Amino acid sequence: MTADHLHTAVSATPWNHAEFEAQLRAKGAGYHIHHPFNVRLNSGQCTPDEVRTWVANRFYYQVCIPRKDAAVMANMPDREHRRLWVQRILDHDGDGDFEGHSAGGIETWTRLGEAVGIDREDLWSLRRVVPAVRFACDAYVNFARQSPWQEGVCSSLTEMFAPQIHKDRLATWPTHYPWIAPEGLAYFRSRIPLASRDVEHGLRVTLDHFTTVAQQQRALDILQFKLDILWSMLDGIEKACAAQAA
Repeated sequence: MTADHLHTAVSATPWNHAEFEAQLRAKGAGYHIHHPFNVRLNSGQCTPDEVRTWVANRFYYQVCIPRKDAAVMANMPDREHRRLWVQRILDHDGDGDFEGHSAGGIETWTRLGEAVGIDREDLWSLRRVVPAVRFACDAYVNFARQSPWQEGVCSSLTEMFAPQIHKDRLATWPTHYPWIAPEGLAYFRSRIPLASRDVEHGLRVTLDHFTTVAQQQRALDILQFKLDILWSMLDGIEKACAAQAA
């Protein structure tokens, strides 16, 4: 029995905020930074074709994120939360002239695609997206659409673990993949401060809403679901790369 389920089974006392946050952060042990494919990717062991396969498939995740965030926001009755949450949509969709900080994650990921050798039309066609990645991303959007907004917010807390994976790519890719133009890595650089900002709001909602033992276990299960989404995406990408190499 895991520590989480032991807590549910034998304790009638919920965790306080600090204890609950520690349990949520402990879920980072299952973050896809530890997936074998990501380890290979960040240690320079991937071929150019494997890098392109990863970029093309993760692009589908990028285009799904603002749809997920719009679904969460549609379920939010509170204006103050919507005013904070809407920024996430702009962070990915961009605004203005799509330059600099206004570019948005989808545009900067498109430029990453171009930097690794995938032209814009090819990337946006989604023809390279494998079924496992499409299924995982669609499942995430559907979860956000059908769940209470607080659960959608909770699922976003994988952002707690995201800054390190971006820092790793910025630290290792220029050495391991010098054929990728440095400006193509702008997405990773931009997400580090944004992830930290988003976690502050997401944690506040989660810690305040999930207050009983059963609710706190539900929050941990939701976070595990999101971790499984990210892990299964890399499983699908890894399998696609193996099939291409065969």
